[in-house]
Amino acid sequence: MPETEVYSLEDFETAVTAAADALKSGKTAAFPTETVYGLGACISDENAVLSIYRAKGRPSDKPLSILISSAEEMEKIAEDIPKEAQLLAARFWPGPLTIILKKRKDIPDSVTGGKQTVGLRVPAHPAALEIVRRAGPLACPSANLSDSREPKSAEDVFSDLNGKIDVLVDGGETKFQKPSTIIDLTMTPPKILREGGLDISAIKECLGEIE
Repeated sequence: MPETEVYSLEDFETAVTAAADALKSGKTAAFPTETVYGLGACISDENAVLSIYRAKGRPSDKPLSILISSAEEMEKIAEDIPKEAQLLAARFWPGPLTIILKKRKDIPDSVTGGKQTVGLRVPAHPAALEIVRRAGPLACPSANLSDSREPKSAEDVFSDLNGKIDVLVDGGETKFQKPSTIIDLTMTPPKILREGGLDISAIKECLGEIE
């Protein structure tokens, strides 16, 4: 693969269009979210999804989270959606919260690492959200080598993945500079799997008992 194409968000429309067009054509694109930079591929394109694993050096049994553009899109990806998911989505999406739900049977195992659950999030960053609206839903882990530091800037992404991904959107440093908080709603009570950009006290205030 040639050197990764880089587009600056100083020209918002050009950068977003380049990323969305690349994704829709089966390529990969990295872009800023409000948490860290993500590396996206369309979930309907298995070869593109596998490109994420190869670029990151990520084990194939480690699931990829999915970015969607609205809470209404949960039904396209997940089934048996509990009321708690709707409550959390209404309060915290778009935002730094990933919700684990039972996946639909038509969602490829390549996205979920063979697991029957899937992590969903609506990003709050305007560029990320627009890219997902145009090209999504997107498999989208952090845009770094596996076990490398979280990518907080385009420079972080470029140093790890130049030549391994197709497009990089440079939006400067991210707001939270840490990944999203993850909550698993497939168990009772819900369980926090990772503390991140959303304070757990806010989730407890919304849901009550959690682990």
